[in-house]
Amino acid sequence: MEKKAIKVVSRESSKLELKVIPGHFATNHSHINHYIDMTTIKCRQVAAQEAAKIIVKEYRSSTPVDTIVCMDGCETIGAYLAQELTDAGIMSLNAHQSIYVVTPEFNSVGQMIFRDNLQPMVRNKHIILLLASATTGRTIERSLECIEYYGGIVEGISALFSATNKISGREIQSVFHVSDLPSYNTYPHNACPLCQNGEPIEAIVNSYGYSKL
Repeated sequence: MEKKAIKVVSRESSKLELKVIPGHFATNHSHINHYIDMTTIKCRQVAAQEAAKIIVKEYRSSTPVDTIVCMDGCETIGAYLAQELTDAGIMSLNAHQSIYVVTPEFNSVGQMIFRDNLQPMVRNKHIILLLASATTGRTIERSLECIEYYGGIVEGISALFSATNKISGREIQSVFHVSDLPSYNTYPHNACPLCQNGEPIEAIVNSYGYSKL
């Protein structure tokens, strides 16, 4: 599977690239014909910092940012984004004038929650939602519902890769877009042409990684 991988270089920076593997993969919400591996961007210090430098461009004239809510293992990028926002002059209204970087938890029944100790970092705070990918929009919708339930004010949504410009009426800013990978497609589980053609699923995937079948 890894032998089929191709690299897609960011239009914003030659230092940033995605590893893309064509095939037939199943996610929690759909089937896709390319697995986009963002492990390096999320885990390698130089790549995470470069991603943050690209993302911050969308928020240079933004309202104050108090908190970055990180999904999909994007905490390292979130920390660098907090630094880039501070360096760009984006002020926080927090008492210590410092941007929080937090991640929600999933409880035993799959609900997205913030524990009591994290709730003050969300309630009435100006928030950027940071994700690895935005494809079907399910994760974004759940994240928005959770943040708003705890009283957060979402000022922007950023993703490393997005297959759309808007979800739930909100604009999605992304480092890589589907235009960088025009052959990328996502299909409903019950209407997947790859399944209909008898092509076996190669791996179960999510934003954290993949498990081969």
